[in-house]
Amino acid sequence: MNIKGKSLELFFVDGRPDGMLTAEVFNWTGHVLRAPRTQLKEALTRPEARYTGVYLLFGDHEGATTLYVGEAEEMRTRLRDHAISKDWWDTAVLVTSAANNLHKAHVKYLESRLVEIAKDVGKVDLDNGNIPPRSSLSEAAQSNMESFIDTLMMVLPAIRIDAFLNKKRQTSTRITDESADITAPTFECVVPRHGVDAKAILRNGEMIVLESSKVRSSWVGDRASKTSYFKLHDELLANGTIAVVGDEGILTQDYAFSSPSAAAAVVSGRSSNGRTAWKVADTGQTYADWEAANLESPT
Repeated sequence: MNIKGKSLELFFVDGRPDGMLTAEVFNWTGHVLRAPRTQLKEALTRPEARYTGVYLLFGDHEGATTLYVGEAEEMRTRLRDHAISKDWWDTAVLVTSAANNLHKAHVKYLESRLVEIAKDVGKVDLDNGNIPPRSSLSEAAQSNMESFIDTLMMVLPAIRIDAFLNKKRQTSTRITDESADITAPTFECVVPRHGVDAKAILRNGEMIVLESSKVRSSWVGDRASKTSYFKLHDELLANGTIAVVGDEGILTQDYAFSSPSAAAAVVSGRSSNGRTAWKVADTGQTYADWEAANLESPT
């Protein structure tokens, strides 16, 4: 497996993890500034606030996490306007280039693509009325912007911005993807009395529940629990990743979970210990026992 690592540098401007920070990746032209609204004045005095770029506004609006994506040739002025006209947001993210070499067509393209991605992922409500039209860029410039976006999609989750983190996976890459763990078997989670019959594989550190798996069509567990798995189940129902057919829930495409327990909870519609709920399809060995045996075997 050929893993291409990247180095991310975070700078906490005032030394607080929940305060203003910058993010840059080695050999990437982009620059990201995240600032809470309470520090907007300080953020707008920084040089990057005068640059051409795209900005993201996050907050809770009518009980839902909401996102607005915008672009400007000088973001400082636009953000001042939004501070007056939009009262729901509490976090701003400014995306620019370190050398301020993005121009209007670049950022209009980025704005359009970010709205498209957020809409497809479906984690947040979009305050943008429609997907903005893409600007006209050459084929080479579009390729450069897509490469820029690929790195940005790595940076944003690292600074706790998950609106663009897509857990949907393409079935066609299931076997051929180099990131597949060829030592891991297929796992299954089966609860006959509830119609649950799901299969999953490990790839690149994620547990991917496979398309056509049968899952609970509604959350039946405690919604007051400390886990937020019920929110994820609701989200997957809302965006069509789980389709309800009669009394059954069907996964419409492969979906990646961060842990066996997250996968088991969504599949069974209640909090579940994924280390015992998932079993090796051929042997019935629990995930926990398989993991223990795998750790003891030579590398």
